[in-house]
Amino acid sequence: MRQHIRAIVCTCLAVILAGPLFAPEALAQKPGVQQRPQHQHAKKAPARPQPATARGRQLPPRTPFTAAEDAAAVIPDMPDARFWADSESDFTKALPAQPGPWLILSTGGSDGAFGAGLLNGLSAAGNRPDYAVVTGVSTGALMAPFAFVGAKYDDSLKAAYTHITAADVFEAGSTGESFVDSWPLKDLLGKLITSELLTEVAAEYRRGRRLFVVTTNLDAERSVVWNMGAIAAHGDDTALDLFRNVLLASGSVPGAFPPVLIDVEGNGKRFQEMHVDGGVGGQFFIAPQALMQSTSGYRIPATQLYIVVNAGLKPAFAEVARSTPMVLAQSVAMAVQVDLRTMIDRAFVAANNSGVGFNVATIPASFSVPSRGAFDPDYMNALYDVGFAQGKSAKPFATAPPAFPARSSESTDPENPRTTDIAKPGAEK
Repeated sequence: MRQHIRAIVCTCLAVILAGPLFAPEALAQKPGVQQRPQHQHAKKAPARPQPATARGRQLPPRTPFTAAEDAAAVIPDMPDARFWADSESDFTKALPAQPGPWLILSTGGSDGAFGAGLLNGLSAAGNRPDYAVVTGVSTGALMAPFAFVGAKYDDSLKAAYTHITAADVFEAGSTGESFVDSWPLKDLLGKLITSELLTEVAAEYRRGRRLFVVTTNLDAERSVVWNMGAIAAHGDDTALDLFRNVLLASGSVPGAFPPVLIDVEGNGKRFQEMHVDGGVGGQFFIAPQALMQSTSGYRIPATQLYIVVNAGLKPAFAEVARSTPMVLAQSVAMAVQVDLRTMIDRAFVAANNSGVGFNVATIPASFSVPSRGAFDPDYMNALYDVGFAQGKSAKPFATAPPAFPARSSESTDPENPRTTDIAKPGAEK
């Protein structure tokens, strides 16, 4: 997570500093930033016309709307497509009728290669159940549909995190709403999220399973949970476009990538909401925040909770160069790491209060392959392999939050020794 955030922030700020002259070479000349060498399998993004905003014209104005209209807004002809993430009643109504294991996929950008490898390793070991609920935020949202439909899409999941480069995700150049343009990622989602995949997601939804993806409604400053199975069940081109746009929005880091405008209707008025990365409201999603409080009497209706954290939680020392990109990157990375630890601990307490088995997997502290830029394929392939080996092992998950690393003379093992075998399919209580 730390290396991913540093690479993204440095890339985006280099765009500001270098303007239209931005190139990988320019980024390499920034203090503390290394240039990623060209790889034989790296792909060059096709040229696209410069956005109108970069030529000096303003973006078209949005249709004005009120807080009341947004609070009542729904997707036209898809009233079951989503709900507010803080709505306890809507959350409860959307859950499956029968309890089962839940899979929770976190943020992490290119570090999602770990989660992809872990899931495929579980498949290889025959230890991956049909999760009753799958939730995803940011990069976790991108892998969530593949995790939801099962092992038959393992090759697609692997390809999504091992066969891409930065050119498949973004193009340098301001859009007026962001430092870089994410049209390559939008095109990639168009290839990965097919009508066949949509049909399979819909079939699992009708079986009673649930796939939830989180975005952030920036206008309302509220997180939104999208019921992706309900969207898929509509089965038309409109549903397919919305499905892809929700995934794009969930991974659109605000400021770095452009926000995604989604057509809605509220109180008879049609307008567009602005949605950005779901991680703005939390690094993963289990339930509304009020239900996750330690003082809440809510019992999570799951048999086991499996949280895949696409990040390492060991602080990494790095002498910070006196440059805006490096100061900001190091600060954001630290803040995300602190947020993750807090959320993991809260999930642990909520699981214990609910009598639900707690399982969490994080990138091992021993992983030390350097990332030489945003979405470095060598780094992602190495991380995928680590995740795969962990998923295939006898104890892929820990049963308690990761221990804080030992410092100086302390003797505590920085690796969490408390682990458990993943429950076999059908073994949940």
